[in-house]
Amino acid sequence: MKNDFLDKGRVNQKLGTRDKILAAAQYFLNKGTDFTLDDISKQAGISRATIYRYYSNVDELAGEAGLAIKTQKPETLYDSVKDLDLEEAILGVQKYYNTLALDHEHAFRKYLAVAITSTSKLKRGARRVKTLRLVLEKANLTKSEKNNLINLFTVLMGIEPLIVTKDVCGLDNEQSKDLLKWGMEMILKGIAKDQKS
Repeated sequence: MKNDFLDKGRVNQKLGTRDKILAAAQYFLNKGTDFTLDDISKQAGISRATIYRYYSNVDELAGEAGLAIKTQKPETLYDSVKDLDLEEAILGVQKYYNTLALDHEHAFRKYLAVAITSTSKLKRGARRVKTLRLVLEKANLTKSEKNNLINLFTVLMGIEPLIVTKDVCGLDNEQSKDLLKWGMEMILKGIAKDQKS
C-alpha cells in the first residue's frame, strides 16, 4: 500500500476504503480464483482509479490481502493483552507477530519480495504499529517517546528481523524468537530503570 497517500488527509476514511479493497481481494483468494484490479473494483464498488491510489498492481494487493486473512486485527490483538501489565502486553504482541511470521514464513517472504521490488512504497508493519499504539496509549510517556518506542519495538517483531536472525545470523526459529524476546526485555528493563530515576 502506498504510504504517502494513506498518511495524508482523511486517514480513517482511507483505512476504510483500504479494508474494502482487501475484503474484495480476499473474496477471490478464498475462492481460489485469479483476479484483476477491474475485478476488485466491481466487487468492492470502488473505482479502479481509487484502487490505484492504494495498490499499483494486483501482486501487491494479493500479497497484502493474503497476509491480512491470517492476521488478527490490531483491536482484536489488543483486547487479548490489554489487561496485562505493560511489559507483558508488549511481549505478548511481539510473540504473536513473530509466531505469525514464522507460521506463514513463505507468504511473508513472498509479500516482502513484492514490496521491495514494487515501484510504489508499500506500507508494511502497519498492524504492528497500530497494535503497539493501542498498548502504549495509556503509558506515562511523552508523545515523542511513544512514537520512538513504537518504531523501535516494531523492529523486533515480524518477518524482517526474523530474516536477519535466520539468514544472516544462522539461528533457527526458536533461537530467533528467543533472541528477539531478549532484545525486547532489555529495552523494557532500560525504560523501567529510566522511569525510576
